[in-house]
Amino acid sequence: MSGVEVFGVRFQNPVMLAAGTCGFGRELVGVLDLDELGGFVTKSVTMEPRAGSPAPRVAEFGAGMINSIGLANPGAEAVAASKLPWLADHVRRARVMVSVAGHSVDEYCRLVERLDGCDGFVGFELNLSCPNDSRLGGRAFSLDRPALEEVVTKCRALSDRPLIAKLAPNDPDLTDTARAAVDSGADGLTLINTLPGRVLAPDDGRPRIGAGQGGMSGPSLRPVGVQAVYAVARAVEVPIIGVGGIVNAAHALEYLRAGATLVQIGTASFAAPRAALGVIRGLERSSHLPAPWGSGPGGAPRPVPVEAGS
Repeated sequence: MSGVEVFGVRFQNPVMLAAGTCGFGRELVGVLDLDELGGFVTKSVTMEPRAGSPAPRVAEFGAGMINSIGLANPGAEAVAASKLPWLADHVRRARVMVSVAGHSVDEYCRLVERLDGCDGFVGFELNLSCPNDSRLGGRAFSLDRPALEEVVTKCRALSDRPLIAKLAPNDPDLTDTARAAVDSGADGLTLINTLPGRVLAPDDGRPRIGAGQGGMSGPSLRPVGVQAVYAVARAVEVPIIGVGGIVNAAHALEYLRAGATLVQIGTASFAAPRAALGVIRGLERSSHLPAPWGSGPGGAPRPVPVEAGS
C-alpha cells in the first residue's frame, strides 16, 4: 500500500485514530507505535482547561458505546507549551491533526490563532458539535448553517494550515451543510461524529452516564457513517475522512469504497488499543482497495486534491 498526498502531506496509509481516543499521542506510547499509523487527531482543545462531565463518562450497550467526556482537556496554553512540542519531537511519519472546540465563534478563532504558530501538527479538525452559546438556543455549530459558515470563514482567514470540518450525522441537510463548509474554506470533511443518545439502567431507569445524554458510537453507527460519506463524496471535491463503527479492515474498506480518502478508528480502540494496526494490516493484504490507495474492483476513483499545508 503506497502513500497518498492529502492536505499537502503524504499519508503512508489511510488509517487514523479519531479525536478523543488517543489523548495527545503520548498516552499510547508503549501500547502501539504511533508512526505505524497514517495519522491521528488529538483530543479536542478548548481555550480554558476543562474537567469534563461527571462520572461515569462511558457506558457500553449491546450495539456500541455511549459517552460524555465533556471536552476534558488541559487548555490551549498547556497544549501549546507541552503537548505539541512532544509531538514535534517524537512523531515523524504519522500525520497529526489538532481538534479544536468552542462555544462561540470567537473561541474557535482564538484557538486557531493561538496554536497556528506551533509545530507538531499538520492542520486543524474543527469539532463543530459544540453548542453555540452565543446564540439563543445553543444549537450545535454543525446544525446552524450561518454559525458554521462564520466559524470556517473566520478560521480560514487566520491560518494557511488545512481545515477539516467535522460534521454531525443528525443533520437532515448534511449534503448542503458539507457544501457550505467547503464553500466557506474547509479543505476537507470528517464524517461523522457521534449520534445523540441516552441509555438507562434497567433496574432504576437512571442514565448510565453522569451527564444523562451522550454520544452514541460503535458498530451500530457504521451504516450511518458510510451513507453520509457516500452522499457527500458525490457533492464536494475535497478529501473526506470517514469515521464511525470501524472495527476491522472490511469496515474501513466500506468507507473507502463509499468515497472516503482516509478513515478514523474510534470506539474500537477502547476495546482493543491496537485495533488500528489490525485495520492497517488487513488493508495491506486486501486486493480490493479503491483509488487512490489501490486499483481493485468496487471503488470509483476519486480525485484527491492536494491542499496547501504547513
